[in-house]
Amino acid sequence: MQRITPHLWYDKEAGEAAGFYTSLFDHSKVKNKSVLHDTPSGSVELVAAEIAGQDFRMISAGPFFKFTPAISFLVACDSAAEVDALWRQLSPGGSVRMELGGYPFSPRYGWLQDRYGLSWQLMFAERPARQKITPTLMFTGAQAGRAEEAINFYTSVFDHSSVDHIMRRGSEDPSEREGTVLHAGFALDGYELAAMDSARAHGFGFNEAISFMLRCETQQEIDRYWNALSADPKAEQCGWLKDKFGVSWQVTPVVMEEILAGKDQARIARVTQAFLKMKKFDIEALKRA
Repeated sequence: MQRITPHLWYDKEAGEAAGFYTSLFDHSKVKNKSVLHDTPSGSVELVAAEIAGQDFRMISAGPFFKFTPAISFLVACDSAAEVDALWRQLSPGGSVRMELGGYPFSPRYGWLQDRYGLSWQLMFAERPARQKITPTLMFTGAQAGRAEEAINFYTSVFDHSSVDHIMRRGSEDPSEREGTVLHAGFALDGYELAAMDSARAHGFGFNEAISFMLRCETQQEIDRYWNALSADPKAEQCGWLKDKFGVSWQVTPVVMEEILAGKDQARIARVTQAFLKMKKFDIEALKRA
C-alpha cells in the first residue's frame, strides 16, 4: 500500500484532469469515481487514479483553493524526447515558469503550469530514477529557509524514512540565501519527495489545493500521525490538518476510503454525514455509521 498519496483539489475538473493525466503516462488508469452528496461543497466527485504506477486522489469540490508552484511534480524522463513530448502535451492553455532547455543540472528540463494550474517539472534524468513522479515542496515566504528543518521533522515522524541528498545554495545568487536548500531528496515510508528553499518574493505558498493523504489501517496510527503533524487547530476538519510548515495532510482510515469507493449509496451517505462532524477520524464511529 502506498501510504502517502497526493490529493489534488479542483473546482469541477477532477474527472477530466484524471483522464488527461492518465493518457500521458504508461502504467496509468482511472481506478474509481464516486460522488458524495450533501457536503458543504454540495455534491462532490472523488476520483482515484494511478499515474505512472503511483496513486493519486482528486476531488471536484468548488473554487475554494488554487494550485500554486509551492508543490510541483517532478517527472523523471528517460530521454530528451520524452521531456519534449510531455511539454507539448502539458503546455497548451498553461504557463511557463522555467523555459524548456539545457541547464547545469540537466541537458533537457522545463517547468510549467498546465491548463488546470498544476505545476510540473520535466527533466531528462541521466541516471535511473526510483520513482517516476516526485512531489517537490518549495519553501517560500515565511517558510523560506525551513526546508531542512521540515525534512528532519518528517523523517522523524514516518517509519522507513531516509534522506538521499541535500544540496545547498552558494553565494552566486544574491536573491537567495546562502546555505539554504537548493534541492533535497528524501523518502517517507518509502515514498520519495523533494524539497527546496527560495527566498525570492514569489507571492505564493502551501495551501489545501494540494494535500497528502496519509492512509492508516488502525486508530492507533491515526492518533499517532494526527498528534505528530497537526499544528493549527483551526485547520482541523474532516481528517484534514496543517503541519507547522503550512503543508496540508489528510489522515484517513483505509476502511473509509473503501466504503466511499463502493456502490452502496445509502451506506456512503451515512458515512459522509458521520465524517463531516469529525475533526480527527474515529474508525469505530465510521464503522457504526
